[in-house]
Amino acid sequence: MKKIVVLDGYTANPGDLSWSELAALGNLEVYDRTAPNEVIDRAAEAEIILTNKVLIGEQEMTLLPKLRYIGVLATGYNVVDIDAAHRRGIVVTNIPAYSTMSVAQMVFAHLLNATHHVADYACSVKSGNWQNSVDFCFYGDKPLIELDGLTMGLVGLGNTGSAVARIALSFGMKVLAFTCKPAESLPTGVSKAANLEQLFSESDVLSLHCPLTPATQHLVNRERLGLMKPSAIVINTGRGPLVDDQALADALNEKRIAAACIDVLTQEPPRQGNPLIEARNCQITPHVAWATLAARRRLLHIAASNVAAYLRDESLNRV
Repeated sequence: MKKIVVLDGYTANPGDLSWSELAALGNLEVYDRTAPNEVIDRAAEAEIILTNKVLIGEQEMTLLPKLRYIGVLATGYNVVDIDAAHRRGIVVTNIPAYSTMSVAQMVFAHLLNATHHVADYACSVKSGNWQNSVDFCFYGDKPLIELDGLTMGLVGLGNTGSAVARIALSFGMKVLAFTCKPAESLPTGVSKAANLEQLFSESDVLSLHCPLTPATQHLVNRERLGLMKPSAIVINTGRGPLVDDQALADALNEKRIAAACIDVLTQEPPRQGNPLIEARNCQITPHVAWATLAARRRLLHIAASNVAAYLRDESLNRV
C-alpha cells in the first residue's frame, strides 16, 4: 500500500474526528505539526503527503523523489509551489467549498455582534449595570443598528460570497457585489458594482470573499478606506493580506469607519505589536470561521475522496 503522511493534521482534527477513511487507502502516518526541518525525514518514503500550512516548495520536492501527490487540507493552495509540482508531474489537490456555510455564519456572527453588541451587553449585565439601572432596559452608549435596508458590499461572489448574499437578503439588506460575473447572471436581489470605488463608497458593511493574489493583496488600503462611510463596518473572513493592517487600524482609531470584524490576519499567530489587536472597535477571532465540526468532517471526507480518485488515476479537485 502507498505511504500517506499528514504533516500538520491537528487543526483539522484535534482528536474529535477520525482519520479512518484516509487510513483505509494506505499506510497512514499523521503528525499534529511538522517544523520545516522535519518535512524531509517524515515524508521521505511517502508517495502521498497532505499539508495544511506546511510549505512544500521546489526544494522539498527535489528531496522527496517518491512524492507523486500533495493534498492541501484547505481551499487556498499557496503553501505549494504549483509550477514546480506540475513540472515534476506531481498531482496537487485542494478542498473547495467545504466550509462555505460555516464561514458565512461567522460573517453574521461578527456582524450581529457589531450591530447589537451582544458580547458587550452580556458582560455589562454581569458587571451589574442592568441591576443598577433605573429603567427596565439598559443600553448605555452603544447604539443598536438594524440591518434592514443597509447595503452589504461583497468583494467576490463565489461559493461563500453567494451564501453571504443570500443571508444578507433574508435580513432585508441590499447587496452590491464586485465580481467578474456578468450582471445578468447575478442572483435576484444582487447588484453588480461598477468598480471597487463604488463598492467601498456605498457599502454599509463590506465583506471580503476573494482569493489572495498579487492583484488583491492590500485591496483594503488607506485610499479605499477613505471612501467609506464613517458608520461602515469591514469584515474579513477571507485572507489576512487582503487588508493593510496598519491602514485599517488607523481608520478605526481615527473614527473614519465604525468597526472591523476580523477572522484572519496577515501573520498567524499575530506578531506582538500587530496594530489591529488594540485598534478601536476591532473584534478579532483566531481564524476559526472554517472550523465547525461539520466543516472539518467534510474536509476530511473530501481529502480522502481526493486521494482515492488519485489512486484510481482520476481527477478530482486538482489544481
